[in-house]
Amino acid sequence: MSFIVKSKVQEFAKSHDLQVSSEFYGALDAKVKELLEHAGKRTEGNKRKTLKPEDL
Repeated sequence: MSFIVKSKVQEFAKSHDLQVSSEFYGALDAKVKELLEHAGKRTEGNKRKTLKPEDL
């Protein structure tokens, strides 16, 4: 499962006069997955089912 939209990453990079290596997408996706897993554990630990900003 992918969590990022490559075209939006490219759009961001272009607007900042940057380029994106092909390896960047996988690394970014892994980082987003890590953040989501952490937030999910925190949510469950607080006996909630709703992810909230403070879970990040």
